[in-house]
Amino acid sequence: MNIHIISVVPDLLESPFNHSILKRAKEKGLLNVYVHNLRKWAINKHAQVDDYQYGGGAGMVIMCEPLVNAIEELQQTTKFDEIIYVTPDAEQFKQTHANQLSMLQNILIICGHYKGIDQRIRDHYITKEISIGDYVLSGGELAAAILVDAIGRLLPGVLNDETSALTDSFQDGLLAPPVYTRPVDFKGWKVPEILLTGNPKLIEEWRFEKAVERTIQIRPDLMKE
Repeated sequence: MNIHIISVVPDLLESPFNHSILKRAKEKGLLNVYVHNLRKWAINKHAQVDDYQYGGGAGMVIMCEPLVNAIEELQQTTKFDEIIYVTPDAEQFKQTHANQLSMLQNILIICGHYKGIDQRIRDHYITKEISIGDYVLSGGELAAAILVDAIGRLLPGVLNDETSALTDSFQDGLLAPPVYTRPVDFKGWKVPEILLTGNPKLIEEWRFEKAVERTIQIRPDLMKE
């Protein structure tokens, strides 16, 4: 999979992609992440990519010209399955989105900054808009990193045990059940005996029951869905 990201501050994305699971994915050649500095396509020698918004109001807006030039230049060499804009005023990102996006080959992510991007970009170039939550960040870089992480870990061969991703929270519409490891008894807090039985059927039933209990308690909205 190839993921391209257009950003005004690309340095913010250096660390997230150079450690842990994503680093392993890149080393295995399963995931390529390319971060492009929007200022490469700036409109003048001052590296300008933003301007005041029409109608007045606080906050700068990323201009059409540099962003369109960036998108169209990248499109000359890559056919993107999705061009995604990460923004708080969009549909919230869910595990089902990550599953769907992990099946694609080429994705372009646009990181907003300041007050956002000119609406005309959204109208004519963006194919999907995604929010990571009902809050506002300084820019879309951290949101883009979250998308790449959620998508990249689902690629076949990235995780040592691919079945691990299948038992994550939200994969089956439920929160994950509690998990335990050694020692069996720590400060008098004991691992549930059923997990020590070695009986896969009973253990899976227990895990399902606990997943349902946790979901009802913490995220009852998921049960309605």
